Amino acid sequence: MRSPLPRRLGLTAVLALLLAVFGLAPSASADPAPASLTFATDSATATPGGTVKLSMTITNNRTYDIWFVYQTIDPTWLTTQRPDLKYSFTGCSLATASGSTACSGTGPSNLGGNYGATVPPGQSRTVTLTLQVAADSGCNGNIGFYSYYYAEFSDSTNTNGGPVYTPETRVVCA
Repeated sequence: MRSPLPRRLGLTAVLALLLAVFGLAPSASADPAPASLTFATDSATATPGGTVKLSMTITNNRTYDIWFVYQTIDPTWLTTQRPDLKYSFTGCSLATASGSTACSGTGPSNLGGNYGATVPPGQSRTVTLTLQVAADSGCNGNIGFYSYYYAEFSDSTNTNGGPVYTPETRVVCA
């Protein structure tokens, strides 16, 4: 007696091929993260006594408002291993439609409040921290940070992400 298994497998293969040819097969596409955090710097290098602007942008990829953001920022392990690198955050501003406005909470505290009011669907908010390299800082080292974030949406859902790494700033001496 012959087994019907090869016939069934053949029929399944033909059906799968037809679905793929006519574009009816399910695609393997990934949905974007509900919220994303990105970083940029205005310069890849700094000299002792100089400053670098570190911009952080949170983007709402959902169809609901972001109501609340909690974010931390901490130096990377390699940055902490160079005690001769001296730096601090000296300023913070939130980009708005009418210009920049000052914010508070710089350093490894809750940066989320700095993003301002709700972030509507498809929009983003950018906070810029001023990184001041001390005049007596060591040279030839990289200063880098990492961040974790947590966001709550108006539909009572939430998301978190991290670590998200900043571009590193190289401290150079002339």
